[in-house]
Amino acid sequence: MSYASKESGLPTWLTDLVSPLDDKLGVEVIELSPERCVIKAPLAGNTQPLGLWHGGGSGVLVETAGSLAAMFFAHQSGKGAVGTELNVSHMRAPKGEHMTATATAMHLGRRTTTHAVEIVDDLGRICAVGRVSCQIIDLD
Repeated sequence: MSYASKESGLPTWLTDLVSPLDDKLGVEVIELSPERCVIKAPLAGNTQPLGLWHGGGSGVLVETAGSLAAMFFAHQSGKGAVGTELNVSHMRAPKGEHMTATATAMHLGRRTTTHAVEIVDDLGRICAVGRVSCQIIDLD
């Protein structure tokens, strides 16, 4: 998995947030700010028994994209962020080799954040949409 590297331009503190689940899925962070996070994962190895993208993978992408953006937001004030609500609606099976999730901030508050997430396949077709809310917490 690639969360942060000198070449990526992503913050080095992201390496502390590497999740074993994201690593297993092959998640790669493409872009990150409090307002927007773009990540992608390969379809290969992340399918259900019928050979289609596993819906749980969409849940992971929604949670990861929204939570990373929330963590970036919280990190600016020395705090952390944890997920409190997650929903995902599946639209269609993907085509291609990757799924790309883009989280966009709906709310960035003192105590909570909410990000809408759109997941598209390599053809740019929306395959799933979701929303994740996070609570801003002290790290002590």
